[in-house]
Amino acid sequence: MSSPLRSPAPVSQNVRGGGVGDSPLRPDGRQKVRGEFGYSSDMWMDGMVWGATLRSPHPYAEIKSIDIGPALKMDGVRAVLTAEDIPGENIHGLDHHDQPVLAENVVRYKGEPVAVLAADHPETARQALKLIEVEYEVLEPLKDPYQAIADPLGEKGGPKLHEHGNIVRAQPVKVGDVEGAKAGAHVVVSEKFEVGMQDQAFLGPESALAVPAEDGGVDLYVSTQWLHWDLWQMAPVLDLPEDKIRMTLSGVGGAFGGREDISCQIHAALLAMRIGKPVKMMYNREESFYGHVHRHPAQMKYEYGADKDGKLLYARVEIVLDGGAYASATPNVVPGAASLGIGPYVVPNIDLIAYGTYSNNPPCGAMRGFGAVQACYAYESMMDKMADALGMSPVKFRQINAVSEGSKIATGQVLDAPTPLAEMLDRLEAMPLPPERDEGEFERYDLPGGLGNTSHGEGVRRGIGYGVGIKNICFSEGFDDYSTARVRLELINGEPAASVHTAAAEVGQGLITILAQIARTELGVEQVTMLPSDLNVGSGGSSSASRQSYMTGGAVKTACEAVRDAVADRLGRSVDSIVLKDGKILDPEGEVVSDLASVLESPVEEVREFHHRKTEPMDPETGQGASHTQLAVCVHRAIVDVDVELGLVKVVELQAVQDVGKILNRLSLEGQIHGGTAQGLGLALMEEIQVKDGLVRNPSFTDYLIPTIADMPPMRIEILENADPHAPYGLRGAGEPPTLSSTPAIAAAIRDASGKDLTRVPIRPEHLTGT
Repeated sequence: MSSPLRSPAPVSQNVRGGGVGDSPLRPDGRQKVRGEFGYSSDMWMDGMVWGATLRSPHPYAEIKSIDIGPALKMDGVRAVLTAEDIPGENIHGLDHHDQPVLAENVVRYKGEPVAVLAADHPETARQALKLIEVEYEVLEPLKDPYQAIADPLGEKGGPKLHEHGNIVRAQPVKVGDVEGAKAGAHVVVSEKFEVGMQDQAFLGPESALAVPAEDGGVDLYVSTQWLHWDLWQMAPVLDLPEDKIRMTLSGVGGAFGGREDISCQIHAALLAMRIGKPVKMMYNREESFYGHVHRHPAQMKYEYGADKDGKLLYARVEIVLDGGAYASATPNVVPGAASLGIGPYVVPNIDLIAYGTYSNNPPCGAMRGFGAVQACYAYESMMDKMADALGMSPVKFRQINAVSEGSKIATGQVLDAPTPLAEMLDRLEAMPLPPERDEGEFERYDLPGGLGNTSHGEGVRRGIGYGVGIKNICFSEGFDDYSTARVRLELINGEPAASVHTAAAEVGQGLITILAQIARTELGVEQVTMLPSDLNVGSGGSSSASRQSYMTGGAVKTACEAVRDAVADRLGRSVDSIVLKDGKILDPEGEVVSDLASVLESPVEEVREFHHRKTEPMDPETGQGASHTQLAVCVHRAIVDVDVELGLVKVVELQAVQDVGKILNRLSLEGQIHGGTAQGLGLALMEEIQVKDGLVRNPSFTDYLIPTIADMPPMRIEILENADPHAPYGLRGAGEPPTLSSTPAIAAAIRDASGKDLTRVPIRPEHLTGT
C-alpha cells in the first residue's frame, strides 16, 4: 500500500459563532484568500503516478485502428488503456447513458477521450500521448441544430448521431387559442434572438486522485457536484459493487454546473486498478475547456401580442438549444427553458416549443440558470420591445403583466407563495441613480475603455435598462429530490458539541457555514464540526438548482429535530416542552430545566432524509403540470456608458432586488447575488466559446474572457424576506436568479444608450458600430 495522503487531505472543519440569520465568517475563507486551502488539484501521495487523456482531434470520425504499442515502449509509461480494456460497461451519462467512457468506434466531438495512460511523470505522460497512433476516417459533422430538427433520424442525407435520433427532447407548452388572440391584438411584435455558448470558467481545473485498495476496490478523492451520482455511474463501468468504490470530496475550485458530469474520475480509477498504484489526473486549462460541458447556445424566435392597455394576449415561441455530442443535462434543460420561456408574466394564450438537439459541437449541459438564462434574455428583450411599441415605460408594462401569488405560470402551475414582482420593480425604480460623470482631469479613466484612454467622452452615451428573471429551485418534473444528514450530539471536553455529516458538495457557495448555523440554532450549542463529505452517509443530491440550503439544510434541520426529540425522551418530557439554547435545556417560558451536558452521558445520533414536496412531469403534448418545487424572482437595473463610435461599454452600476424568503447568512447571500450578477455580465458583454465547424477556437483564459474586478461595477442590493410556507425557514434558493436578470438588464441599457436593436449576446463592439 502507498503511504497516506500527505497534503492536503480533506479535514473536518470546526465552525463557531452564529445561528440562522447571522453572518459568521466561512471557516475556509481565510485559507482560500491566502492560498492555503487544499483543492483537489493539490492532492498528493507518495508513489503516485500521473494519468493523461488522448482526445479526438476531429468533431466527427470513425476510429479505424488504435496502436498503443509505441507509447507502451516509452520509459516511465505504466499502462495505456482503450475501450477494450474497460472491465464493465463502456457507457455513462448524467441523464441518458449515451456517452462512452472511451470512444470505441466513433468520436462525436473534438476532445472526446479515446485512450488514457499512466506514467511516472506528467511530462512523460504528455509525450507518450503523442505516440499513440489512431487512424480516423473523418466524417462530415452535424453543426447546425436546425439540421437536427429537420432531419431527426438522418433520413435526408445527414448523420444520425445516436440510436434514437438527433433530438434529445422536444417540449411544447400550449395554452388557449393563439390565433384567435392574435386577431384581437392591438400591437404585435416579433424578433429572433441568439445566445452564445458560455463556459462555467471555474478557476480550479478538473482533477482526481484514485488509490487502489487491498479489497479490490478503489478510493477516490475528487472535485464534483454530486458524489453519489458519480458513484452510480462509475460502478457499472468499473464492474465493482458500490461499496468497493469509496469517494471523498476534495477541495472544489468552483463548479456552476460544470462538474455535474463525469470528467476524469472513471479514467483515474481505471488506471489505478490496472497498475495497482495511486493515479492523479489533473487537466490543464485547455483540456478543461474540452473536458466539461458548457451552457447551451440558443436560437430563439418570439412573437408577442398585446391589447391597447398593455395586457399581453399571446406568445408564440420557438427555443432551439444545441446540446452538442451527448445528452448530459439537456433532457432537463429543455423543460427548464420551456416552462419558464415567457417569464414571470401572465399570458393567457401560448404556443411554445423548446428543442434540445444533438450535434458534433462540444457537449452542453448544466450551467447556472439551466435553460432559463437563454429564455430570459429573449422574453425580457421582448418586454422592452412591446413597451416601446405601446409607448409605455418598460417598468409599467412589466407591472401590468406581472405574476403575483395565486397567478399561473405558462405550465398552469399556481404560484402558492408570495411573489411580489410589481412591488420589487417599484423598489428597484426608487433606487437612486449614480451621479453623472465628473468633468475633472481623471474623468476619462471612468469612460468606456478605461485606462486605455480611448475616449474623451465625445461619443459616450448613458443608458438604463431593466431585467426580470424567474428560476425554479430544486429538481423538477417528479424527480424524487432528497438529501441526507447525520447529526451527532455529544460531550467533548465536558461541553455539548454537535457534528454534522452529509454528502453534499461544498463548491464554494458557503454551504458548510449555513449547515453549521442551522445545527447551532436547532441544538443550542456553540461548537459544531462539519465532517468531510463522502459516501459514508446517504446522498446529499447535487450542488445545483440552488437547492442545497433548501434540501441539505432541510435534512440537517430535520435530523437536529430528531436529536432534540431524543433529548426530550431522556428527560421524560415532550419535545414541544423544551428549548435547547446556549448549552441549556429550557422550558417554553425560558426557565432552565437542566444543563444539556447532564443528559449526554452517551451521544445522541440521528440520520434523516429530507424530501421536498412532490412535483409532476410536464405533459408531453401541452406542457401543463406543477413541475417545479419552488420559484424565485430577481430584478435588475443596469446603468451603462456606451461609446457609440468605438463600440465600447462600461457598466457604471448594477442594482438588484431579490426576494429570498429568509436570510440565513446575509454576507454569503450578498456574495451569491454579486457572483450570479457577474456571470450575467460576462454573458452580456464578453463570454463566448467560439465554435466553427465543431472546433473550439478559444480554449484559454487568454481568448475566453471573463469579468475581472475592473469590469464589475458597484452594486446596490435590496433583499426581501417573504417566507415560502413550503420551505425550511421559509427560504428561497438564491444563487441562480441574479444570473438570469442581469444579462437582459445590461443589454437593455446598451440599447437605450446606442439606439441599436441588439438581439444577440454577448454584445460585441462590431454590433454597436456596424463594422
